[in-house]
Amino acid sequence: MDIEAFREYCLKKKGVTEGFPFDQYTLVFKVMGKMFAIAPLERIPPQANLKAAPEDIPELREQYEGRILPGYHMSKSHWNTVLIEQLPEAFLRKLIDDSYNLIVASLPKKVRAELEGLPE
Repeated sequence: MDIEAFREYCLKKKGVTEGFPFDQYTLVFKVMGKMFAIAPLERIPPQANLKAAPEDIPELREQYEGRILPGYHMSKSHWNTVLIEQLPEAFLRKLIDDSYNLIVASLPKKVRAELEGLPE
């Protein structure tokens, strides 16, 4: 998956917006105003930060050593940096889905209800 396919997949998710809140090179995807993916566009190879369940992080980093790393400039116990072109596409989509779902689960009940009410 290249960075454009990564972007397109993130934007297909319900309630997602994209923007550059930090600088012109760091693309951020949010669901209902909360970050679930960060893609620094100037990085080579292309990479992104994705949230993960803390209990899954050690195994992910061990199994995909050199391709899933501690989250760059993020909480290392909640975020991973993934090298997007070096992971199988279906697996990368699962990582994106997991990050999105973790953020949605953390939203206040009222905001989750608002998200559920959005059109597909």
